[in-house]
Amino acid sequence: MIKRADEAQAQVKRATRAAYGETLVHLAQEGLPVVAVDADLTGSTTTKKLADAGFEDRLFNCGIAEQNMIDVAAGLSITGHIAFTGSFAVFGTGRAYDQIRNTVCYSNLNVKIAPTHAGISVGPDGGSHQMLEDISLMRGLPNMRVLVPADYAAAASALRLAAQTPGPVYVRMGRASVPAVYADDVELEIGRAYVLREGKDVTIFACGVEVDQALQAAETLAEQGIDAEVVDVFSIKPLDEDTILASLAKTGCAVVAEEHSVYGGLGSAIAELVCEYKPTPLEFIGMKDRFGKSGEYLELMDYFKMDAAAIVEAVKRVIAR
Repeated sequence: MIKRADEAQAQVKRATRAAYGETLVHLAQEGLPVVAVDADLTGSTTTKKLADAGFEDRLFNCGIAEQNMIDVAAGLSITGHIAFTGSFAVFGTGRAYDQIRNTVCYSNLNVKIAPTHAGISVGPDGGSHQMLEDISLMRGLPNMRVLVPADYAAAASALRLAAQTPGPVYVRMGRASVPAVYADDVELEIGRAYVLREGKDVTIFACGVEVDQALQAAETLAEQGIDAEVVDVFSIKPLDEDTILASLAKTGCAVVAEEHSVYGGLGSAIAELVCEYKPTPLEFIGMKDRFGKSGEYLELMDYFKMDAAAIVEAVKRVIAR
């Protein structure tokens, strides 16, 4: 069984981005040739911790030039380095998409796209900075793997996996502090989804910050006599088809929850799988074809119907179908 956080650990909230700099330091101390290439956001992305720990020669700040950042990382990867890039997700994937596609993925270079501040959990920075299309962009690229960690421990594991896996890897991290789902020393795998709560009436597939919301929703549903299975789809590409199909075979319907557009992300990946192998009623929680807006994280989750209460209502709709 996967190692879950105990009750005390679950009370400690940390942002997934907080794992970034700390994990890079650990990897460097272990002798891995990791470098970080940032776009003038080393404090926010936490890559600055690499320099603070004495690895000044491993941190390259390109300034506000995300496209150049990707190309510098590509060059460093060719010289034998494991190159991680850091920026806000809206800039680190959107502004630099051409370089990620044609320089990194086309040549299958050992570059890790690991931006922070994805989704509406960016909060007060508003719709211009709340990237909700990045999973779709990265998932569509040949050679790219896509990991969306649910908490700090999962983010640390994802970054370590990225360093150990040759070729492009996308790790999506956020700004908001979220409860612990996994034990601190959890070891996750690329290509795996994890059943966090077993149930028989409905499956809730979730990724990122929505995993905690899904677990909260399952508790509420249990009080109402509905037994929900919760699956953390940590790896969106490659997708754990066996775990997803096995859960659907048991429950017969599902809700997919993601802090991302409902187009092109986790929901689309599962819909494609279901359509091919086992047509099943699905409901989708995510951003419905619009931009975000300024506000506090949990306030926005409620406003855009992406919180536990919205998942509960979606479960009732899909069961009724």
